[in-house]
Amino acid sequence: MPSAERPRPPMETIRRHGLVTRLTHWTNVLAVLVLLASGLQIFNAHPALYWGETSTFSRPWVAMAAVERGGEFVGLTKVGGAVFETTGVLGYSGEVRGFPAWATLPGYRSLADGRRWHFFFAWVFAINLAVYLAAGLIGGHVRRDLLPDRDQIRPRRILREIADHARLRFPRGAEAKRYNLLQKLAYLIVVFVLLPMMLLTGLCMSPAFGSVGYGLIELFGGRQSARTLHFLSASAIVLFVVVHLAMVVASGAWNNVRAMVTGRFAVRPEEAGT
Repeated sequence: MPSAERPRPPMETIRRHGLVTRLTHWTNVLAVLVLLASGLQIFNAHPALYWGETSTFSRPWVAMAAVERGGEFVGLTKVGGAVFETTGVLGYSGEVRGFPAWATLPGYRSLADGRRWHFFFAWVFAINLAVYLAAGLIGGHVRRDLLPDRDQIRPRRILREIADHARLRFPRGAEAKRYNLLQKLAYLIVVFVLLPMMLLTGLCMSPAFGSVGYGLIELFGGRQSARTLHFLSASAIVLFVVVHLAMVVASGAWNNVRAMVTGRFAVRPEEAGT
């Protein structure tokens, strides 16, 4: 007779996220989504990027436009010296505009309305980020959960984590109770580099801020460089969100979403032979 299968050990539930982390996370989701969509509406007013203090219209390093070929419009996107046909998405999507209507807020053309949405949620974003950073530093969340542990920065450990992520092998048992090194580095870069850069470069584009913060504008290389860095930091955040959502789904969507709603996270036990 075949031997009876050994019963699997039960899942362990731990407290993963505090209340402030959860509230600021979801507030940030809303704020960043609105900022990105309304930012694309503002970008569409002049869909080109430059380096330096002023706009050299003849030499943008990124530009979206439409040209007429054979009686039809074709969307073109220029990046550096390369030009790509992007009809239907960038440059031309039923009408001549940088980003299509479905990606902007509002969907119709309105620079004024786009600015209203953008500036209001910029305040929501800034206040929310300040609350998160203050609570994380005072309460120990940053030191306890985001700073890499000594054992995580060994070269062999780093290579193993990269290989495990590439093969979608996720930690179990005690290792699942903390963020791995790649998660920690990603969160630290987003929280302490990309989000503040997006906020500061956004301030640099405000004419009112220029009278009191010109030194910051110079630090970023000029107003147009600040606009470019604002766009690039926002794009990097979009990339982070896409990868983050993919990892959430791959590692257990329900468990991860529940952890960010209720704070409770179910840890898979370690299995024999793994």
